[in-house]
Amino acid sequence: MRCPYCSSIDSQVKDSRPTEDSSAIRRRRVCNDCAGRFTTFERVQLRELVVLKKSGKRILFDRDKLERSVQTALRKRDVDSERFERMITGIVRQLEQRGEGDIPTHEIGRLVLEGLRNIDQVAYVRFASVYQDFKEVKDFEAILGMISKDDQGSAQ
Repeated sequence: MRCPYCSSIDSQVKDSRPTEDSSAIRRRRVCNDCAGRFTTFERVQLRELVVLKKSGKRILFDRDKLERSVQTALRKRDVDSERFERMITGIVRQLEQRGEGDIPTHEIGRLVLEGLRNIDQVAYVRFASVYQDFKEVKDFEAILGMISKDDQGSAQ
């Protein structure tokens, strides 16, 4: 593992333990060259996933990019980090269990919206506004009306 401080590839694992949801192994490492300490995470990858963009371009799926986009929607929202991590892991598992290796971006967006809807409605609207490319206030009104209608339906 390359040291993030000096770029040396000579590091030593000092401690390993599973994450809270046991979806990854957390490893504490020490660089043998600069003595810098850093943490890495090891996750199971069932298959190589390729994202099929709207333009037709194909890129490798990047879990970190998914995490960053969801964290942006959740910014300044009181959401437990364990719940966030379970959502991300669940989305990745669903993508890996699909039969195809190519995943359209709209499928990833749909899964994120489903997850956010169950976690935080404000984050759901934030993500939807970017994902669905809202142009006008009426776009926000429509999604807020849909959320309100669904909430009323589930309360009955």
